[in-house]
Amino acid sequence: MGESRGFAYAQRADGSVVITHRGRVAGTLRGGRAAEFLAEVDDDPQLVMARWTGNYRRGNERAARQHPRNRA
Repeated sequence: MGESRGFAYAQRADGSVVITHRGRVAGTLRGGRAAEFLAEVDDDPQLVMARWTGNYRRGNERAARQHPRNRA
């Protein structure tokens, strides 16, 4: 359903939902989790898919690693 920023999802006939990121499967939701996802995805689809797949932490990891408190 639209891959503007990398995430897309497809609902299968058996009720499961497959979430892809840049063409690769990032997660499959079944049963109640699929229903929860479909109810929530209308708000901000890209953010919701990133949260459900665990792929939402991007951008500041390198800066945090270089912080003096995190150096070994």
